[in-house]
Amino acid sequence: MQPLFQSKTSTMQLQALIADLRWKVQLLDSDIQDEEQRARVSDPTALAYPMLAITLRGRRENLLVTIAALEDRLKAVDSATEWTRAA
Repeated sequence: MQPLFQSKTSTMQLQALIADLRWKVQLLDSDIQDEEQRARVSDPTALAYPMLAITLRGRRENLLVTIAALEDRLKAVDSATEWTRAA
């Protein structure tokens, strides 16, 4: 059984990490938009679409998958904490 203070620490750490990753996604969104404006191409399927924007989109998608996984873990930690409190 995990002590309650460790659960709170884990929850806080996960929340901080998720917030940081969301901020990085916003930065990537801004960088993608800047690159699209610079190249004057906003359609990712166009042949002239910038390689940098393609790479940044890939990074952004990876971060979004990571955020979803961390949110699932956060829900698991929260439910385990609730179960411990009930016991």
